[in-house]
Amino acid sequence: MTSEPKNSEPKASQPTPQPEKPPRSRSAAVAIEVEALRLPGVTHAFFTRQGGVSEGFYASLNGGVGSSDDIVRVGENRRRMAAYLGVSASHLLGLYQIHSPDVITVETPWRDGERPRADAMVTATPGIALGVSSADCGPLLFADPQAGVVGAAHAGWKGAFTGVAEATLAAMEELGARREATTAVLGPTISREAYEVGPEFRERFMEQDAGNAAHFTPSGRDGHAMFDLPAYIVARLTLAGVGRVFDTSLCTYGDEKRFYSYRRTTHRGEGDYGRLIAAIALATR
Repeated sequence: MTSEPKNSEPKASQPTPQPEKPPRSRSAAVAIEVEALRLPGVTHAFFTRQGGVSEGFYASLNGGVGSSDDIVRVGENRRRMAAYLGVSASHLLGLYQIHSPDVITVETPWRDGERPRADAMVTATPGIALGVSSADCGPLLFADPQAGVVGAAHAGWKGAFTGVAEATLAAMEELGARREATTAVLGPTISREAYEVGPEFRERFMEQDAGNAAHFTPSGRDGHAMFDLPAYIVARLTLAGVGRVFDTSLCTYGDEKRFYSYRRTTHRGEGDYGRLIAAIALATR
């Protein structure tokens, strides 16, 4: 079932019980932290593919429960990510992503193995890490530290086109966040140089807004174009009135050492690919 943003306040009077947290383990190779999100009471990470236990296509920090990787290895990888963030493994949440604008408001962790169908999450509950997976699509992390609200969104072209970023902001506002006080950061995403699209794709965006022409440049093939997904996402966030918007300007396709890429895997005819995880949480007090 696809879930829409919920109009409900977090149950501050009934805080989520927190299991004992593992020691926090941190490595610059394992994750990228952005200075703009080093905010009071907020922890975050754009995890790379390094520092895990998966092998082959998935080497090594594959966090994708939906991949065909060994589930035990994926579980260990996610445990390591949770430790990095300073939360228990059961509190690093994920979604069954469907390339939609649908958002889940999280008040308590869901049951082990449960993955609601949506592409974004928001919370005002400390100790819950919101994690989205990607392998070329845009991972977005949001925070309003003054309001104590964070969010995470998976923004592929379909989700970005249909408004997943704006829907995430609206859900955060339901919890008390303000757009002008919110910081949004776009993590590693496929770059324009690696993202060739056909004429029908470009036409769809031109029908939405003629100004979208700025996000396309001619490619070497007749009728095709190179699409700048990061620039499109940043433009949508800016137009939505977000206070601070940042792009890491890191390309998943071009940096095989650090990132998985669906398109690179497809071009090589490989059987599957790993998933990167981007996550954000409010620190427990």
